[in-house]
Amino acid sequence: MLVSVLAAILDSNSLFLSISSLIFEICSLAAASSLNLPLVGSPLCLMSLSISELRDISKPGCPSQCGDIPIPYPFGIGPNSSCSLNPFFSVHCDSSFSPPKPFLSLNTTLQISHISDSTIHLKNRVAVNCYHNSSEPPNIIQSFMNLSGSPFAFSSSNKITAVGCDDVAFLSRDFDDWTDMISSCVAICSKPGELRAGSCSGIGCCEAAVPEGLQSVYVSMETINAHDKVRNFSSCGYAFLAEAGGYGFNVTDVWDPLFVGRVVESVPVVVDWVIGERSCFWFGETVCQGNSVCVDSGLSLGGYRCSCSPGYQGNPYLSPGCRDINECENSKPCHKYATCTNLQGSFNCSCPLHYVGDGTNHGTGCIYVSPPPKLAVYAASGAGLLLFITPLFIFWSYKILKKRSIKQKKHILFKRNTSLLLHQQNIPGHGHAHDKLRTFTSKELEKATDRFNSSRILGCGGQGTVYKGMLSDGRLVAVKKSKHTSHRHLKDFINELALQSEINHRNVVKLLGCCLETEVPLLVYEFVPNGTLHDLIHDPHTGIPFTWEIRLRIATEVANALAYIHCATSVPIYHRDMKSSNILLDERYRAKLSDFGISRSPAVDRAQVTTKVQGTFGYLDPEYFQTGKLTEKSDVYSFGVVLVELLTGQKPIEMGLGEEEEMSLVTRFLGAMEENRLRAILDHRIADSAMDELAVVADVAKRCLSLNGKKRPKIREVVMELESIGSSDENPSLVESSFQDISFADMDDSWTRSAEFLV
Repeated sequence: MLVSVLAAILDSNSLFLSISSLIFEICSLAAASSLNLPLVGSPLCLMSLSISELRDISKPGCPSQCGDIPIPYPFGIGPNSSCSLNPFFSVHCDSSFSPPKPFLSLNTTLQISHISDSTIHLKNRVAVNCYHNSSEPPNIIQSFMNLSGSPFAFSSSNKITAVGCDDVAFLSRDFDDWTDMISSCVAICSKPGELRAGSCSGIGCCEAAVPEGLQSVYVSMETINAHDKVRNFSSCGYAFLAEAGGYGFNVTDVWDPLFVGRVVESVPVVVDWVIGERSCFWFGETVCQGNSVCVDSGLSLGGYRCSCSPGYQGNPYLSPGCRDINECENSKPCHKYATCTNLQGSFNCSCPLHYVGDGTNHGTGCIYVSPPPKLAVYAASGAGLLLFITPLFIFWSYKILKKRSIKQKKHILFKRNTSLLLHQQNIPGHGHAHDKLRTFTSKELEKATDRFNSSRILGCGGQGTVYKGMLSDGRLVAVKKSKHTSHRHLKDFINELALQSEINHRNVVKLLGCCLETEVPLLVYEFVPNGTLHDLIHDPHTGIPFTWEIRLRIATEVANALAYIHCATSVPIYHRDMKSSNILLDERYRAKLSDFGISRSPAVDRAQVTTKVQGTFGYLDPEYFQTGKLTEKSDVYSFGVVLVELLTGQKPIEMGLGEEEEMSLVTRFLGAMEENRLRAILDHRIADSAMDELAVVADVAKRCLSLNGKKRPKIREVVMELESIGSSDENPSLVESSFQDISFADMDDSWTRSAEFLV
């Protein structure tokens, strides 16, 4: 039987945690001698202190604790954010209690029992379901806690826990819709003798996992048989959230009348907290104070936290930051015969003359050895010096030869790639990439990308991998590195380098330079921040109001870019892979056409080029697919597909549709146009926009998608039609440039973020 939901909030009336005394932790070095560890204190082995255990944990002039509970910054006591980082971290200190008790200001029913570097412990709430008499209705108390809209979320280290012998615990997100269950467990037993202390395996007590990122939790209870068979020893069931390992089951819990109070006082709920929504990447080294590091939260909330570097202590959010720990004074880590030297962030233990060992208390200490005879000392010294010098000489010789070999190989590769590039550019109208682009050394790009560290990868594709880099002058770039070293991939990279060196337009991703010292040249591009047009259209979680005005502006900018590469460069360029995922958006959401890896330039005085068919299914020109003859109208067809994406918000190919539905978006769109059903296929986000403008753009898209390439408009005609719509709008800034100015496009773009365009 399913009982109705009753809401009640269980509030606690006393504190559980008090300020912890300073605790120094020094890791064990028992295996130091056998592992040949250095005698310098490892940063991982230094003492660590929680922010709440330190002095000066709050901002100057702000209270540092409420009652017995320390309140470290970024948290702060007060109704405004003068003492806290922002209102979310404001703490209400209720002085009506003795001692005073702290509560979260955003929800003053949630009492804080402890604040750590990454979590908050809150006083618990227990859902109760009691059947004392079969003739009376049950006594039901449900539990609901809400942190929605804040930088707090219930930790996945919690578990939904149920205690009872005829009870089921349910966890859902919403108080108004408790049927939206996300976790549950069943606790049953038939007699007290079955119960086992400490065990939550389902007999009298059960636990179930809680997903990450929950910001509201609703705990409810049900019974299986209304406690009919166990009422003589267990008339109530209980459910609550508890940190894994934080609750220990006792056999008396199923009938103890004081059980709820003990849980509230001794079993807290763990809540994760983060700062902001962006990761450390956005802030660099400026967000945290001295001697501390920025750490990504690793949670679905996003955000970051600051942490003192190993060997330092303090509040990393407050100036001057973390201070060095003097291990020699505080923890006495060295042996009584050893000399302790404090270092910045570490320490060193050194044994005196005639003593050996690592000098630490937890290692081998200092052991006395009698000095050997002088002759033996001289012989041992000479042998030791010889043993030291010989491998050093071999290593030095090896390094010189290796360095010379690498330098010679780089020189050979540079000459070969330069020759190939000049050959590729031996076409009337081409300039020379060396005159327009910066030539980087492989050493520069290795330093910029931290030796192409996997943590710097921005995107991977069929042609190569793109890494985020920072040049010595502080500019951010995207470095494209080929996955392969075959001759075919070398020709593709040389072709991309040669073609993009001809392009100078603000709506085309800018190639900054290249490195010719590698097997396949490395290409260096500007760095674009706001992802791709494909993400903006199809990802519902971008948070950007994707209005019709923005879509029309982006379409106009892309058309301008295509017209530029078709007509305004020294030689025409056919993009060949025009699609929404190859259109990037800069910090002002301006479109930038990218990925010229498979682009081609037709021979002089020819309107088409015959080539192996390449492109992306759904965007590929059917005429080009059948004949292998690439023309500027092939790009026009692909642009038409992008226009349909902007109009409908649908992907070019939709899998998993019904048997009667066509997978191809183009087919569905053209069918809707033929049947005069344009409004039915429009994206609901723009359905209320000006229908006359939508109809004009839809007609342009329809003509671009003609199966006969000759009937498609030229891209210059498309530009003029789109710009005529934009110029009639009340906002004259909708279109930023005209087709007549296309060859003089401004290149004032900032250094930006996404690198998917390169792969």
